[in-house]
Amino acid sequence: MKKIEHIGIAVKDLTSSCKTYEQLLGVKHYKVELVASENVSTAFFQVGENKVELLEATSEQSAIHQFIQKRGEGIHHIAFAVDDIYAEMDRLRNEGFTLLNEQPKNGADNKLICFVHPKDANGVLIELCQEIKS
Repeated sequence: MKKIEHIGIAVKDLTSSCKTYEQLLGVKHYKVELVASENVSTAFFQVGENKVELLEATSEQSAIHQFIQKRGEGIHHIAFAVDDIYAEMDRLRNEGFTLLNEQPKNGADNKLICFVHPKDANGVLIELCQEIKS
C-alpha cells in the first residue's frame, strides 16, 4: 500500500456537510459525484496529499444509509492507494483477510475499489483504491 488515499465520512445531508467541511478545512470540495452502483452521492476535498470523501445515501438500500442508522454520522472507511489492486487483493486473501468483493469494482473519483471486512481490521472498514488508467 502506498498511502492513505482518503477518509470516507458518512453524512446525512451532503449539501450542509459540504458547507461544514469547507469551513473546517478552508477549501471547497473539488468534485461531487453520484455512484449509482453504491447508492451514494459523494463530495471530495483535497487536504494536502490526502482527500476527505463525504458520502450521502441516495436510497435506503445503501450501505451508508444502514451505517448511519446503526452508528450515526462519522468515519465510515479509510482508503489506501495501491498500484495493483488485483495483486493486493491476492496478498490479503493469502494473509487470511476477508474481502467484501470478489473482484474490484468501479468507485468514485476514477478508481477501482475493493473493501476489506472490518472484523479483520479491528472494526475499521478498509478500502483499496487503484487509479483507473485510461
